[in-house]
Amino acid sequence: MSVYTTVGRAELAAWLRPLAAGELIDHAGIAAGMQNSNYFVTTSGGRFVLTLFEAIDPAALDFYLRLQAHLADAGLPCPRPLADAQGRLWRTLCGKPAALLSCLPGRAVELPDAGQCRRVGAALARLHLAAADLAGAPANPCGAAWCQALGDSLLPLLPAADAALLADELEFQSRQDRSALPQGVIHADLFRDNVLWRDDGELGGLLDFYFAGVDAWLFDLAVVANDWCGDAGRLAALIDGYTGVRPLTAAERLAWPALRRAAALRFWLLRLDAKLRPRAGEVVTIKNPDDFKALLLRLRLAADALPG
Repeated sequence: MSVYTTVGRAELAAWLRPLAAGELIDHAGIAAGMQNSNYFVTTSGGRFVLTLFEAIDPAALDFYLRLQAHLADAGLPCPRPLADAQGRLWRTLCGKPAALLSCLPGRAVELPDAGQCRRVGAALARLHLAAADLAGAPANPCGAAWCQALGDSLLPLLPAADAALLADELEFQSRQDRSALPQGVIHADLFRDNVLWRDDGELGGLLDFYFAGVDAWLFDLAVVANDWCGDAGRLAALIDGYTGVRPLTAAERLAWPALRRAAALRFWLLRLDAKLRPRAGEVVTIKNPDDFKALLLRLRLAADALPG
């Protein structure tokens, strides 16, 4: 969550009125994440998160907000978008589509323990099953075709060794087929900083659904494993939590090593693109792409076995 678009007090106060969220008290930019502009907004009615969507198609935005409302209705701790009297979940602010969402309790953790990995695994499986009946879901916007296209565009910008690594991994991934794996809506970005924990140790919130779309559920599990599980114990806990809600198929178990590599590739590319072709903004977070390059190299040598 970064700040690319500056929002003034007067224009925000006017934009808030149709939502009946109370009178504006304060707003402050959130300097985390990479894609959209985000603010904490405090009103006489409570605390909220304002998101201005910098590069999202309005049709896709309708789905993202509807998905969060659907998951909140299903009992998952997801932000709920506020609607105006006409039922609109987003309106234009400062020339950008914008939405106001509930602010959930808790804080992110940098070093999750095995118990937290288990709870996140279970929550991810519940998310997959809860969203399975949601109509009109688009394909994963950063799926295999996106990786191929972005990777091809970045190859000329990379040092020779990185270009060779990327070209070889793109070729490997082009030979993989996810179509036979169980599919549905995935979060696609459930990193540690997108999960909030309450003081009592329970999940407080699952955040940032703006990469969601239909893909193999196993790919989503691999995204989480790559960010959350730095050792075999935490990986085993994550898989145990997930499979306790939705058991994996034999085909998923066979596909696990390739899907972990695909997940590492996807975030290496995203961070490379942000570093090599940065967007201007007031507060912009650029994350180190080398972390995912190192992970990809390790997974290419020997992917962690799938527990269970």
